Amino acid sequence: MNSHDLLLIYTGTIIEDDSLTLGQLCRACGVNADWVISLVEEGIIEPEGKEIHCWHFSGANLVRVRSALRLQRDLGINLAGVGLVLDLMEELENLRMQLKITGDVT
Repeated sequence: MNSHDLLLIYTGTIIEDDSLTLGQLCRACGVNADWVISLVEEGIIEPEGKEIHCWHFSGANLVRVRSALRLQRDLGINLAGVGLVLDLMEELENLRMQLKITGDVT
């Protein structure tokens, strides 16, 4: 990922096919590595790679980190709660997409 791609991420365009290193993810979200590691430990995000120095994160992980940051900062939710909220929001979005596809609105 080059600096142009990071600029796109900073300005709101998420490139789903590209991956971010731990450092790039931290810069894109304005957080420190320890906080991101805590998100991984809680199962909120899942990096590719086994060792921390080899971790890479998808665009979906970037969205989850930004959402987790807002939930914790704005609502004071702890990380376990953040994980639950994000999972429920994702499930709700999936159900909405299913309804849209099937046209089955009750």
